[in-house]
Amino acid sequence: MNAETASSHSPRSSKVAVVTGAGSGIGRSVAVTLADAGWSVAAAGRRAGALTETAALSTGTILGIPTDVTSPTDVNTLFATVCEHFERVDLLFNNAGAFGPSGVPFEDIPHDEWRAVVDVNLTGAFLCAQSAFRAMKAQSPRGGRIINNGSISAHAPRPRSAPYTATKHAITGLTKSLSLDGREYGIACGQIDIGNAATELTRGMRTGVPQANGEVAVEPLMAVADVARTVLHMAELPLEANVQFVTVMATAMPYVGRG
Repeated sequence: MNAETASSHSPRSSKVAVVTGAGSGIGRSVAVTLADAGWSVAAAGRRAGALTETAALSTGTILGIPTDVTSPTDVNTLFATVCEHFERVDLLFNNAGAFGPSGVPFEDIPHDEWRAVVDVNLTGAFLCAQSAFRAMKAQSPRGGRIINNGSISAHAPRPRSAPYTATKHAITGLTKSLSLDGREYGIACGQIDIGNAATELTRGMRTGVPQANGEVAVEPLMAVADVARTVLHMAELPLEANVQFVTVMATAMPYVGRG
């Protein structure tokens, strides 16, 4: 795993954020928004080229670090690199995720596809949170913030989405445990649950997606920048304050009353 410096900077010039899944979509938007706001950002993702593209979208400091969040070795190296380069970790945006098999009946979900979603969405989030927790506990001044990317599916599932929905419910448990275990070390943890942000992964909503009543319907989308602004607000609160849970969604999407 190699780090790629995408812009010049002096270490410790600002607060330091680690953003996973930063090569596209929500992660990319959050990484760029944080960097534009003066944060030094470590952008983690599987594809080095995509991380370079993310860095090119900001005049701020973004360091691309290719990382597979399902690999303990990669995650340990990610945070060791960040601590060496920037000297601390103030924020982890735990964003990397996978939807898994689409439209597959529950009884037909292959075991390997179930495991793949669990490995990314839950184990990956755990590994990154664990490494961030260790760094935040050990650094001086101590403390920091972890923001987990949940989902509308942490509250209400879509049809045939068991692997994704199960992991997003589990993220809520991880968020609560981190909030409790981090108290004595000045580590805050919150969760953002996102619905219908306009990214490549949600492009199918423009043509129609299955509904709970069996129909297929077009769903409204919101700008991904609105998600990034919400994460920035959560990130810039003093550690004495925390947004524990927040839902950001397209206003007219079928969430309230889903099913």
